[in-house]
Formats: sequence, structure tokens, C-alpha cells
Amino acid sequence: MRTRYWGNKQGLKPRGMQSTIMIAFSAISISIMLILGIVMYIKFSSLSRQEVIQNTQKLMEQTRENLEDYLVSMRQISDAVYYNVIKENDFSNQNNDIQRGMNLLYEANRNNLRSIAIYNNYGGLMAAEPVAVQKEDPDVTRQDWYRKAMGEMENMHFSTPHIQNLFDDAARRYYWVISLSRVVELTDKGGSVSGVLLVDMDFSSISRMMKQINASNNGQYYYLCDSNGQVIYHMRQLQISKGISSENNAAIANYKTGVYDEYFKGEHRKLVVKTISYTGWKLVGVIPYSAFTHDTLNIRYFILMLMLLMAMMLAVVNRIVSDRISSPILKLNDSVVEYEAGEKPEIYIGGSEEIRHLGLSIQRSYEQIESLMREIVMEQNERRKSELDALQSQINPHFLYNALDSITWMIEGERNDDAVFMISELAKLFRISLSKGRTIISVKDELQHAQSYMNIQKIRYKNSFSVEFDIDPEVASYCSVKLILQPILENAINYGVSSMDDCGEIKVIGKREDEIIILSVEDNGIGIPEDEVDLILTDSSRVHKRGSGVGLVNVNNRIQILFGKEYGIVIESEPDEGTTVSIRIPAVPYTEENRQILEKGHSLSGKKLLAGKYGINSDEK
Repeated sequence: MRTRYWGNKQGLKPRGMQSTIMIAFSAISISIMLILGIVMYIKFSSLSRQEVIQNTQKLMEQTRENLEDYLVSMRQISDAVYYNVIKENDFSNQNNDIQRGMNLLYEANRNNLRSIAIYNNYGGLMAAEPVAVQKEDPDVTRQDWYRKAMGEMENMHFSTPHIQNLFDDAARRYYWVISLSRVVELTDKGGSVSGVLLVDMDFSSISRMMKQINASNNGQYYYLCDSNGQVIYHMRQLQISKGISSENNAAIANYKTGVYDEYFKGEHRKLVVKTISYTGWKLVGVIPYSAFTHDTLNIRYFILMLMLLMAMMLAVVNRIVSDRISSPILKLNDSVVEYEAGEKPEIYIGGSEEIRHLGLSIQRSYEQIESLMREIVMEQNERRKSELDALQSQINPHFLYNALDSITWMIEGERNDDAVFMISELAKLFRISLSKGRTIISVKDELQHAQSYMNIQKIRYKNSFSVEFDIDPEVASYCSVKLILQPILENAINYGVSSMDDCGEIKVIGKREDEIIILSVEDNGIGIPEDEVDLILTDSSRVHKRGSGVGLVNVNNRIQILFGKEYGIVIESEPDEGTTVSIRIPAVPYTEENRQILEKGHSLSGKKLLAGKYGINSDEK
């Protein structure tokens, strides 16, 4: 068989070939650089975005903890007033003790407090600290903090920021506060009445926390809102209240803690939301995508410079490589073209090691092609025959018909458990028979197939014979050719023990001897005459007449094709005593790599290949 080479007798022009190689290498190099550049940019950009988000989450988590600590301290103040002052005193005769207790708590926390006040269920002021004059007729029952406390008595309620408007201040200063209100039980003249405890917290503490984290100059900012979406703190709070600016705070009420993508007024941005315990407030971090691109600008410059440097280096390398490759290849091409023209020149052998090896290979290929073709044809014929036999041995129609017929009469005879067992064994049999089209399976699966087959046959033959499996557990993890035990077991039944009355015995033995796996089938049947034993594996027509339709010859050939002539079947028989058929295969560990090598048809004949590929010591053989 000759290969046609296009071109004139002088071959390709050196300059054209060199240019082709350079263009090809350059195109590949540029493509690889572009792909690497894009992948690196996407990867670094993604890492940069993740880093920004993670840093934002860490900062927000720290701020959330500070806010929660602040709110917890307010709850503790409220609890201290309630349990240590209100519950311990009667408002009708212990006003001094009540005022003294409230004063101690206020003085201990005055940096964070503006006032503590107690009102009865009519809105009347019972006590306050610091001592102050209440404004004229401030109907507290109409204020949100009072109504929320009376509406949900079991909870504490935090208000949004507002100006403290209950007491007169001599300095006429107005403070922004957040009110914590709750319903309390007041003791008045020995009786219990409801009231409201109000703790006004200084909003400036929260404002300072928020200002500390809003120091970024890349467009990123943070704000705080309550569970209804009302803004508690925002950098542009005044503009938002006047309608000059806006924020998507109403939608935040439905957000849980997490990271979200959103478009707001045409701007794509990331939102990081943290929920503040006790209050349901939401701490929101807003990261516009422009902040991400700002951080990736340096990455772009770095990748661009790296690609330019690589392009310059590759241009020089491509020139050198193309020149070194083209010259010996063109000389080799000239000698091949002459050979094609009918001449028999010396094939050029020169250049790099690879080109020299190529020249030698071409020279040898013309000498060996005919013999190789003959060997390939023979090997393909043998492989095709073995594959056909393997497929044929997977399903024996007669066996399947009898098995299904047995299941039918079991069901008709209401032997449902036996029918279920029969179907289960038949399913196992066909699962291993198919084995996803594989020829090599583990010894464990081959033994399972044999057990399922014998379980079915025992039911078919109404337990007229016994079966015993004596298997060394070690052999289960080695490679086996698929469906090599079934034909032997079928012969043992049909020509060994089927004619015996309840005294037939079949024994399957599996063991390892040095580096050989031996699977044997023994029966106590009628045996085989001595003059026929030697003909079973050599006279295929005789075997096919007596056997299962596939026969021992097929099993023996399949083993030798895959493992070599030194392996296969050994038959020992004595008339009226029984027959032993032994399968000998190499101890090749069952791994996916070994299975694929064997599936590709690599023969294991030869100790060197066996030792080199499968780790078996050839000196022991």
C-alpha cells in the first residue's frame, strides 16, 4: 500500500514550508495566548470580585457585632430598670428609691443614654431620669413607641431615629435618639397596673459606627434600615428625605442575610445584607460594579504586558524551530517522492532524533508492510471470531426459553418466592453477561455469573444435583475473561451429572498458585474416555457437537488470544469417577487501567510484557 504525496518531484519549497510552519506556530501561539489571557483575566477578575465581597462581608460582620453589642447593652439597661427598680418598688410611697435606682443606671451608661422614663397606662409620667420637666401635654399615647409597646406587649420595640421631644432642655438642645420601649407591670398602692418603660439611646453612637465604614472612595457605601425598609442611617439621608436622592430600601425589607445582584436606576450593583439580631434591622453594603472594574484595571495592564512579552519570545522561538524542522523534513520528503516514483533510494535519515527515527521507521515500514498486513488480517479474524463467540455465549436461546418456561410454571403453581428468586438470578446472570459490552471482568463477577447460572439450573433440574463453591477470597480481585465458567458448568450438567439420580455433585474451586489463577469445575459424573480427552481442545467439530454450542475450544481460544498460549484450559477425567476442567489465567490485578489494556487486545504472552505492564516478577515464571 502506497501513500500519495502531493507536490512536484522537488518537493515543497523550503521557504514556503518554513513560512507555513511559522504561520501555523504563530497562529497557535497567538490563540493560546489570547485564550490564556482571557482565562487569566476572567479568573483574576472573579478572584478580585470575591475578595471585595469577602472584605465587605468581614467589615459588615464586625460592624454588625458592634451594633448588636450596643443594642444588647440597651436591652440590659431596660432589664435592669424593670427588674431592679420597677418590680422592687411601689410607686405610691417609694419615689425616692425609684429615682435613686434610675439615677444609678443612667449615670453608669450616660455616654449612650439620653433619658429613661416610666409612663402609666394613661400616658402619665411616673418617673424619669435625668430629672427633667415634661413638655406641656405631650400626648405620648399617640406616639409610635408607646403604641407599639402597648400593641405587642411581649416584645421590645426599637424605633427609627427621631428628635427627643418629651422633656424641656434648659440649653434648648435637641438630640437624635432611638427609643427602646416595652410594657411593664407597675405596683401602685399594692395593686398591679400596666405601664411603658422608655429608654432613649443616643443615635450619635450608631452614626459614628456607620461613618467609620463609609470611608471608601470607590463608590461603595453602607446604610442601615429597619425591618420595614425605613432608613435608620444613610450617607444621603437628608437628600433621601427631601426626595433629591433615592435608595432601594423598600425592597431590602424582604431580603435575608446574603449577597444579591440588582439593577437600580440602570446601575448594576452587588448588595451584601446582614440582619441585626433583636431588631430585624438590615445592614446593607452597596458595591457598584464600577468598583470591581476599578480594581481590575491593574490586572488588565499586567496581562497585556505579559502577552506582549510572550509574543516577542515566541516570534524568535518560532523562527528557530521552523528552520530546524523544515530542512530535514524536506530532505526526507524528497527521498519519499523518489520512492513513490518507482525508484528505491536510500531514505534520508538526518536532522533531530525524531526526524531520524521517522526516516528509519519509513524505511522499515516498506520492508515489513506485507508481513504486518498478513498478521493484522489474521489477528482481526481471530479477534472477530472471539468477539462473535463471546456474544453468542452471552445468551443461549434454549437456556433462556427453559428458564422462562420454569418461571411460568412456578407462577402457575403459586410458587411465587421461587419465581422471584429465579427472576432475580436471571437478572444477575444477564447483567454480568452484558457487562456494558466489556470482555474483561473481575473474577468476582465471573463467579457471581456462575452462581446465578447454577441456581437457575438447579431449579430447572429440580435439585437433582448439588453445587459447592470453594473459592479463595484472594482471587476475586483479579482479571478474568467474561463467560468462561458457564460453558464448562453446562457440560458438567449435561454430560456429567444430569443422568444421575440425586447423587450428582459439582464443585467449583478458585485459588491462586504463585502468579496463576486457577478456576476448576469438578463433577462426579460418568467421565470422559481417555482417547477423547486429548481431542476435546483440538477437534473443534467434536466439541461443538457435544458441548453447549460454544464449547471448551472457544473458551480456550479466547483465553489464549488475550493472555497467551501458556494459559487456557486443562482437562482431567477418569471414566465413572468424574471430570475436572481447570482454567489457568495470569494473576493480573483487576484495575481500570489493566482492564482497558486487555480490552484493547494486548496479548500477555511473553514474560517480559507480563512483568513490565502488570508488576509480575518474570524470574518466578
